[in-house]
Amino acid sequence: MDKKKMDWGYFGSLALSILLALGVGGVIMAAAGYHPIKAYGALLQGATGCESIGEFLTAAFTKRQFGNTLEYTMVLCMTGLACALGARVGIFNVGGEGQLYLGAIVSAYIGVLLAGCAWWIAIPVAALGAMVAGGLYAWVPGVLKVKCKVNEVITTIMLNSIAIYFCTFLSTGPWKTSQGNRVSGTETLVPDLQFTRLINGSSLTTAVFAAAVIAFLVWYVMSKTATGYEMKLTGQNRRFAFFSGLKVDTITIGAMTISGAMCGLVGMFEVYGVKGSYQDGISKEFYFDGLLVAMIMRYNPVGIIFMSLLFAALRIGASGMELNAGVPGEVYRIIQSVIIFFMAAESGISASVKAKRAEKRARREANARLEGKANG
Repeated sequence: MDKKKMDWGYFGSLALSILLALGVGGVIMAAAGYHPIKAYGALLQGATGCESIGEFLTAAFTKRQFGNTLEYTMVLCMTGLACALGARVGIFNVGGEGQLYLGAIVSAYIGVLLAGCAWWIAIPVAALGAMVAGGLYAWVPGVLKVKCKVNEVITTIMLNSIAIYFCTFLSTGPWKTSQGNRVSGTETLVPDLQFTRLINGSSLTTAVFAAAVIAFLVWYVMSKTATGYEMKLTGQNRRFAFFSGLKVDTITIGAMTISGAMCGLVGMFEVYGVKGSYQDGISKEFYFDGLLVAMIMRYNPVGIIFMSLLFAALRIGASGMELNAGVPGEVYRIIQSVIIFFMAAESGISASVKAKRAEKRARREANARLEGKANG
């Protein structure tokens, strides 16, 4: 019962933080000479492509902007869940960006090599290659953490740079495209291997269905299975889990590897869905945005899905706010940062409020006892 109350209190704090962040953003826009209501209206229009609720209910799934929002929601959700898997066992995977890059370039090269094969052969092989590349790259810091007690935050951050520079070397060197109009990147995939666009002109592809299945599986394993409970126990008290007979090292390394595999798969989705080939800068810090989503939602799978949608709407809608209301698109970063700031302070504020309530309650009880003795 206490846990449920705590969760509802946290979600209430989150809702209040979002409202306060929107208020802060509105004050900043007003101080700069912009109309906040018009700006937020333009943001919603930029995120959905709809000018009214009625249009959203009837025509949202035909709008390019809404498709872009859903696609970015998928990316944030996948990367956020990947981060949550590591956090579940007490390991902090900050290397998802590098794992994503490796998954992207490996899957792109596989697609080039298997250009003459049927899609039902080439795409699964490319997905497997992306998962192996990302998973192995996460396995290394996982083993170093478990076996050598090396801080995984340091190793994964360093491995990010190595992976990105290595991919740049491949895309400008041995795996460089022969197409004359591009100076870097791999060959463009044949059309048969590229995911189908669900909304014309948008970046939303059929990859969203695979992502939905993966999100469901992650939620199910973490929330409904013995494996999820073992992961939770390992993360909460590694020593207790060990003496309970759990293979804590295997669980930790396994979770880290799967986390990396998911990031590699996101890279594959970008290549086969949005880009059509590997290109330098294929990820615009997607993993770090997903990491923020996961941390704000305390690594709750369901919460990550909804927060991913909010952050995606802010990012995609920012372009509409800039075009239609003249407000700089970076305002969404201010709103995002304020949300993070308030949620970071939430635990301290909640503890302070609870302590003051307990103190007042104790004083009332003490006064009541004193009055009872005086009357007696």
